[in-house]
Amino acid sequence: MIETIGRVAREALESFGAAGRLTAEAIRSSRDVKTWWPNLVPQARQLGVDSLPIGILIALFTGVVLALLASYSFTGAVPRYLVGTLVQKTVMMELAPVLTGLALAGRVGANIAAELGTMRVTEQVDALETLAFDPVAFLVVPRVLAGVIMFPVVVGVAMFIGLGAGWIASLVLLDLSSIEFLKGARLFFDAFDVRYGLVKSASFGFAVTILGCVNGLGTRGGAQGVGAAATRAVVQSAVMILVLDAFWAMVWLLGRAR
Repeated sequence: MIETIGRVAREALESFGAAGRLTAEAIRSSRDVKTWWPNLVPQARQLGVDSLPIGILIALFTGVVLALLASYSFTGAVPRYLVGTLVQKTVMMELAPVLTGLALAGRVGANIAAELGTMRVTEQVDALETLAFDPVAFLVVPRVLAGVIMFPVVVGVAMFIGLGAGWIASLVLLDLSSIEFLKGARLFFDAFDVRYGLVKSASFGFAVTILGCVNGLGTRGGAQGVGAAATRAVVQSAVMILVLDAFWAMVWLLGRAR
């Protein structure tokens, strides 16, 4: 057991170290705009636009469940209009960024790792180097930029849908009027709530894409290696999302609370 834990910890540290090195290489390769620019829009569509249905579906159910949970928790204790407050705060600041990020870690992270892993084992990456293309500029930079740009877009849509779903659930299932729900939603609303969620989601997009690229480019061993790389990318991305979530809470929320 100790050997297994040590091996897993060592592999995780190696992956995060490789992510740091690849980040430095990506920053250096970003100057080669002619190489990565043509791939940016297709990657943004694949990573962001095609992921919108997942974000919308998660937000719908999250908003409904939050409204029901708030009504159950507040029964006879606090004014019912605070249902809107709970839905607004939790959707915008926590659940929309984190749940959407975890879902996209499975979709985007695994997709990037499998795609780049297949290119690695079939020697397509070596072919790019032979043709004098920078593999990092051609493969990594557009994916990372697309993730940083499009994750906040998907999360922003999820925020809107989640709040709307909570509102409709309050009207239909809880007999709460629109005036009461909107009163609670506006009571403690701050533009910081939206900014906080979007900044977090941008950091999640960076983590998911860079870890997917690291595991994909480091693939060895044929089809089995590609599957293992995709699995590692999803697990590491999920862990990193939770770590970043705690980091932003300690750095940003704790600072504002003081």
